[in-house]
Amino acid sequence: MSAERAEGKLLSHSPGSPTVLRILLGTQLRRLRTEKGISREDAGYSIRASHAKISRLELGQVSFKQRDVADLLTLYGVTDPAERDPLLALAKQANAPGWWHKYGDVLPAWFEVYIGLEGAASSMRTYENQFVPGLLQTPAYARAVIELAHERAPKAELDRRVAVRTTRQRRLESGLTVWAVIDEAVVRRTLGGPEIMRGQIAHLLDLTAERNVTVQIMPFDRGGHAAAGGPFSILRFPEPELPDVVYMEQLTSALYLDKPADSDHYMEVMDRLSIQAEEPKETRRFLEGLLSR
Repeated sequence: MSAERAEGKLLSHSPGSPTVLRILLGTQLRRLRTEKGISREDAGYSIRASHAKISRLELGQVSFKQRDVADLLTLYGVTDPAERDPLLALAKQANAPGWWHKYGDVLPAWFEVYIGLEGAASSMRTYENQFVPGLLQTPAYARAVIELAHERAPKAELDRRVAVRTTRQRRLESGLTVWAVIDEAVVRRTLGGPEIMRGQIAHLLDLTAERNVTVQIMPFDRGGHAAAGGPFSILRFPEPELPDVVYMEQLTSALYLDKPADSDHYMEVMDRLSIQAEEPKETRRFLEGLLSR
């Protein structure tokens, strides 16, 4: 796809998603670099940066300086204004702040990247063994989860952190498809107290009636399973130029994988989890059973 067509397609995407603009521009820059056989080290040298920064630029994880993009395009032999100018314009648009930037005081930079990806995605498949996935949490349950990591935070800060989570959940109303496999331990663990937990389970049950939400419980009696390593999410985007992104959150950072070999492997794991877990109808019965106790 030409740069002009790529930009035109992206500008038709829902507004307010600079992350997807950065990802597409980074994908284009990576394609141009690899076609020329230029290493990340040499590309970094040309803009007075490290190979690690080139990697972050190509993944869309950081903002772009137009001067850097111009220098990279020159290095990659893109001198025709008809191809060069749209990419430079894209770099300018990609630096626009997203809605979450006003919460920068309570959001680490590595998580801002994820919110942008989530806002740009068309579908998400996720496995969780600790907590109900953020997009499926009630405000009360979300506060209980947040308090585990920020127990000394003042009420105003907790309110802002909960607001970020509930704002993210609007994506469910605007077409995001979510398919979640949740370990039984998540719904057995009484987080925030019995009433909050009952409210959360009832909310999950309600969500299973939505066409764009699929929930499966992974019961204890299935023993070991494919995702023994921990929770992860796979984000897929409507633009075919954008690769799937695997997201794995850690205590103070996150890992983002977008190489096909990695995302394909995690998708295979997710497929196996979906086969091992209770089917959606059985999951509804399971959740109803928890509420009836």
